[in-house]
Amino acid sequence: MAYLYNMLLNISYNDPNQRKLIEKLVGKAFSLQKRWSMGGIGSEKLIIKSSSVDIHNLLILDQNVNICNIELRPKGIIIRFRSLLETYGLIIPYYKLKLYKGKSQEYSIFLDNHYIKILADRKGIHSFFKKINNHKVSNTPPSIDRI
Repeated sequence: MAYLYNMLLNISYNDPNQRKLIEKLVGKAFSLQKRWSMGGIGSEKLIIKSSSVDIHNLLILDQNVNICNIELRPKGIIIRFRSLLETYGLIIPYYKLKLYKGKSQEYSIFLDNHYIKILADRKGIHSFFKKINNHKVSNTPPSIDRI
């Protein structure tokens, strides 16, 4: 399973093995009833200010505005973005997710050697990142240090 070391995947195509891997890492998509009760599980369009080299090399292949969206899953998040005609996903389990709020207009999302910095210029973005942080806290098992 080479994918476990590189969680930046081309998710344009319906590959059952890849879907199983994603479900193993971040869980199956929430049911419609759960999505409704949570007030939604997806972000609005987010503008990417900067990113790690691997992601940046994909984003510069076309001349489009660099945008992404985030989907909440039971055990993590998926950050999706497009390059040329392909859709890519950064699959991040909660135990590997690092969220930082930079200046008042920026959030940074880190996974090992990958990162994406998001422009947060609207109130809805801040509330969505609070929702991510709350899910991370409630769905991450305690570490050995805290026992």
